[in-house]
Amino acid sequence: MMKKLILLFAGTVVGLQSYAADLKVAFGDVGGDVAVMKKHFEKFKAKTGHNVTIVPMPTSTTDQFGQYRLWLSAKNDGIDLYLLDVIWAPQLAEHFVDLKAASQDVVGQHFPSTIQSQTVNEKLVALPYFTDAPMLYYRSDLLEKYKKAVPKTWQELEETAKLILDQEKKAGNTKLTGIVFQGKAYEGLTCDALEWINSYGGGQIVEADGKVSVNNPEAIAALTAVKGWIGKIAPEGVLSYQEEEARGVFQSGNAIFMRNWPYAYNLGQAEDSPVKGKIGVVPLPKGSGEKAKSAATLGGWNVGVSKYSKHQKQAVELALFLASAEIQKENAIQSTHFPTIASLYQDKDVLAVAPFFTPMLDVLKNSVARPSAPTKRKYNQVSKEFWTAVQSAINGSKSPSEALSQLEVTLNKLKGSSW
Repeated sequence: MMKKLILLFAGTVVGLQSYAADLKVAFGDVGGDVAVMKKHFEKFKAKTGHNVTIVPMPTSTTDQFGQYRLWLSAKNDGIDLYLLDVIWAPQLAEHFVDLKAASQDVVGQHFPSTIQSQTVNEKLVALPYFTDAPMLYYRSDLLEKYKKAVPKTWQELEETAKLILDQEKKAGNTKLTGIVFQGKAYEGLTCDALEWINSYGGGQIVEADGKVSVNNPEAIAALTAVKGWIGKIAPEGVLSYQEEEARGVFQSGNAIFMRNWPYAYNLGQAEDSPVKGKIGVVPLPKGSGEKAKSAATLGGWNVGVSKYSKHQKQAVELALFLASAEIQKENAIQSTHFPTIASLYQDKDVLAVAPFFTPMLDVLKNSVARPSAPTKRKYNQVSKEFWTAVQSAINGSKSPSEALSQLEVTLNKLKGSSW
């Protein structure tokens, strides 16, 4: 008897068809991943006979996690495979099949840090689909026009942005802004703010030993600097931006710099892009002070098989397919998603499309993890308290020192005797 396969995906419902296995996959779309995923599933169908239907999911990772948790808590057997943000494994591990045995022949190909991030109590919760670390995008034509070097520190970025903005506005270019990033109060702001704070030497909010570390002079200095951008080199509207809003401004030609994930590169270089051929990318700038360094938040997506699936064998087969070198290479070429297989960083086809992959390899190896491991099930609350405090600090409703001092008290109460 033919069964139906449903894929949960942010976007339009597509391809509801009859086919030979009942697999349902949840995934949220950002920047055109739906189209790429459809191609993957056409290949999967050719190899296995299984079809895939895409059902909308919210693009916000915060909203996605909330929906996932509802389904999993209800032991929903209508979804077989989930695409999981790298931080969700410690929180949702109990709901997923251990993939260690099924992947034993291929797991060694992937970055050990990625595999470790998806391992909870010696159980491999999910397999890598792609890894992620953000980059600084810049308008190479504007930096060349004003003979400015690519900034290596946030302070240099601010100075360069001010100079170019002043000159461009004198010439009548009033739409241009200096920098766009993810300033909305959601998980994206946690990523951005962790980078700012860590780049100044201010730690990781909660350290690996569980200590709440966020209230320190370096963290205050970082948020003070960013607060100074708002309304000057960054638009007021950035406080409502997620990834796509930031990309929209930059890709339309109206920003000099952008902090965003790698997916935005191919889209910016598309034939119909106003900034095609005018984009440069480098690792994110350093902060200021003796502890300054470049910091990039570890991101990425992984595929996990639900314990409540009625078709675990087929779902594991799909998970292995999506984690394969073949699919990771396609993701790299078509979406500029970073692979978790090191050999692909020397692949000539990949580098022809994304030559910046090679220098980003060290960034990926040294990326900054959000504190989901030490805070475990309380991570989402920790992150929410953090992004709320950060936005209050950069929108001016509180001083950075006041916001972080109150956050420290809140997080220690949330921690209690232990996480």
